Amino acid sequence: MGLFKKNPFGQILFLKLWLIRIAGLITHKRYRGFNKLQIEGSEIIRNLPPTNVLFISNHQTYFADVVAMFHVFNASLKGRENTLKDVGYLWNPKLNLYYVAAKETMTGGLLPKILAYAGSISVERTWRAKGEDVKREVNPNDTENIKVALDDGWVITFPQGTTRSFKPVRKGTAHIILQHKPIVVPIVIDGFRRSFDRKGIFVKKKGILQSMEIKPPLEIDYENETVDGLVEKIEYAIEQHPSLLKVIPAEVLEEKEKEDKERMWSY
Repeated sequence: MGLFKKNPFGQILFLKLWLIRIAGLITHKRYRGFNKLQIEGSEIIRNLPPTNVLFISNHQTYFADVVAMFHVFNASLKGRENTLKDVGYLWNPKLNLYYVAAKETMTGGLLPKILAYAGSISVERTWRAKGEDVKREVNPNDTENIKVALDDGWVITFPQGTTRSFKPVRKGTAHIILQHKPIVVPIVIDGFRRSFDRKGIFVKKKGILQSMEIKPPLEIDYENETVDGLVEKIEYAIEQHPSLLKVIPAEVLEEKEKEDKERMWSY
């Protein structure tokens, strides 16, 4: 790797490499230490092509979710079987790994700006800004940047666009999938909202069992699939379809509602 070699977004890969190494070392115990991360599906990660892969996931914190995915993906690629044992997997991490995040989140302070350099594709929300509901057109530069990232490597996105449970999947994700035809890998996470604060920076509680299930790629008929049909398929895949509310135990649902209310008032 050349010392000043850059990725398609102009980020110096040498700096990104050391940023991921350092951030990974600092955060490792959050998932294999005072909290535990239960992983399923490492073999799926190892069998994916190096580019044009889109990961879709439910969302529980701003940063802790995606940091955990950086750990799990790199550990899996280095032969770890559903474990983060031996943090040496961070020495040579996958540098063409990106994640989609709201622009206002990634520019709101020094730490988010540093984390953005690790691989953020910052986009403007079309439905919400600064805690208020808005309506605006999709920025074509945002969708183009996602295409560039898919051409270069893997992209993580949270299609609900919020950390609140069982909110609708945004149709923009379906449009991106049908337009660029990536391999789409669903991920279901849990335990992060109990472990961390809303931003996923500060530890809220220790001794929490977190979980991450990586599912097989979705079967998508790119030529005949409709946007609405794909949205529903995504909601089921990340276990956020409204019908699933009926099968969640009442006490678990009450806990989720309480946490979502706390997050809503913290905006």
